[in-house]
Amino acid sequence: REAKAYLDSLPPPFFRALTHYAADGSYSWHCPGHSGGVAFLKSPVGQMFHQFFGENMLRADVCNAVEELGQLLDHTGPVAASERNAARIFHSDHLFFVTNGTSTSNKIVWHSTVAPGDIVIVDRNCHKSILHAIMMTGAIPVFLMPTRNNYGIIGPIPKSEFKWANIKKKIAAHPFASKVKGKPRVLTITQSTYDGILYNVEDIKEELDGKIDTLHFDEAWLPHAAFHDFYGDYHAIGADRPRCKESMVFSTQSTHKLLAGLSQASQILVQDAENNKLDRDVFNEAYLMHTSTSPQYSIIASCDVAAAMMEEPGGTALVEESIAEALDFRRAMRKVDEEWGADWWFKVWGPDDLSEEGIEEREAWMLKAGERWHGFGNLAEGFNMLDPIKATIITPGLDVDGDFADDFGIPAAIVTKFLAEHGVIVEKCGLYSFFIMFTIGITKGRWNTLVTALQQFKDDYDKNQPLWKVLPEFVVKHPRYERMGLRDLCTQIHEVYKAADVARLTTEMYLSAMEPAMRPSDAFAKMAHREIDRVPIDDLEGRITAVLLTPYPPGIPLLIPGERFNRTIMRYLQFARDFNERFPGFETDIHGLVKDVQDGKVCYFVDCVR
Repeated sequence: REAKAYLDSLPPPFFRALTHYAADGSYSWHCPGHSGGVAFLKSPVGQMFHQFFGENMLRADVCNAVEELGQLLDHTGPVAASERNAARIFHSDHLFFVTNGTSTSNKIVWHSTVAPGDIVIVDRNCHKSILHAIMMTGAIPVFLMPTRNNYGIIGPIPKSEFKWANIKKKIAAHPFASKVKGKPRVLTITQSTYDGILYNVEDIKEELDGKIDTLHFDEAWLPHAAFHDFYGDYHAIGADRPRCKESMVFSTQSTHKLLAGLSQASQILVQDAENNKLDRDVFNEAYLMHTSTSPQYSIIASCDVAAAMMEEPGGTALVEESIAEALDFRRAMRKVDEEWGADWWFKVWGPDDLSEEGIEEREAWMLKAGERWHGFGNLAEGFNMLDPIKATIITPGLDVDGDFADDFGIPAAIVTKFLAEHGVIVEKCGLYSFFIMFTIGITKGRWNTLVTALQQFKDDYDKNQPLWKVLPEFVVKHPRYERMGLRDLCTQIHEVYKAADVARLTTEMYLSAMEPAMRPSDAFAKMAHREIDRVPIDDLEGRITAVLLTPYPPGIPLLIPGERFNRTIMRYLQFARDFNERFPGFETDIHGLVKDVQDGKVCYFVDCVR
């Protein structure tokens, strides 16, 4: 009896209701058309699909006609109960589940807050969904500029950029924002950055409370921080955190990125201000605009369960384990360096000093002014820290000053292709770095596999093993590399990078002055009306882009619609074009470039305002 009572107490509200519905076996006369999976059994390939995903998932795939499950769109029934439960667990006043990713969560927040012509203050290192929101709402963006080191790692926005006097100065100097009366509607900050840089939120709230209506922290990569004291004030909303007096605080989180949500599982957290409460009806109009009328119920259930898993004390234990595994990995990499790395080995980006055991104190992960390891210069004391569960692995050949090694170098793209053929898939890849995350699902066995694969790469590199042997799948797709050695390929690409001084070029490109010539929404409208020219790369200088231009790596938008191309950006695009032609299979992917074949040669263009 006690065991049954315990098991009955485990499921949170929506997941409990969904499991009961699936077990009841009700006949479905509504969509989806597979009717609880029955349709799949009428076809051989459908039977394969049914066997792969299983009966429970298909029986639980229902539409919003099932009243006993509640409504996501109206926040009623078990859905509402689960959102309230999650709000309690995440220490927020309001919480809304979102089933199509934090890109959509960001747009919901913006459409509930921003109207055409409003001034918005935006982290230049923002996700493209924020830039899409700018284009959709007709807002006028004023950007805060982050730092960047020559590894290609985006650093923090300096604390001085957040000073209200500095923001007013930026607005006054902006050709469009300077003509607008009224205070900015929203501040959006990327918290944390892709590589794990965090801001002291209380410092930002203290400076900007009441000066900007809404403080929005894009915490797609930080939903775990509320569950461990290690993170202190370096996340948006937590237990016993002081409220702003006037500004509401929003946090948008990807439960699928670091917690146990299914892909696209996201949530919006809201902390009311003392004198300004969320109008849920107004907010829900924006929510309805961006939410499907046929949401995937398994994603809702995963939002529900992911929150329940973080209920104390479980949440603290899960996050502590993630931090501990991340630090054990860093220690293991340093141990291999000591024992194996007399000539070379990989480094894990982070503070130079690391204790022998334990999860360290927060102070050890603070970014301090002038420290060489981070390369971000003179940072304000206590304003930024590095999240240790985000691990950027540095490959040999480039230092933080942007200087290339003369004798040898190992571009990260080759390492990550090697790892992929050994069953290790990384999160992102730069010139001489790649990125992995220690989520709550990472185990010691998994990161040991990564260390072993890196040791194998070193052995194969030192022996200059032929590529047909170490990268067989890659060579099948690109036979031109078949007779080349692994070290030879690394050296060839390294020499091209060095000759182009590409590390400094990319740094200068992202830090160069961006000239707004049109409002982003106006420039994008030109594309919709086909009032554009498809301009070759060599002719881009001075032209106004009608599209987002986003190089991968690092996946940070370089230009937004309405901004002019400068010479530095054009030089980078020319380098990328020439590199792609010389090293097929290692192409730099740049969203916004139009690729066309003319006279047998690949040419690249950008759609610009006519």
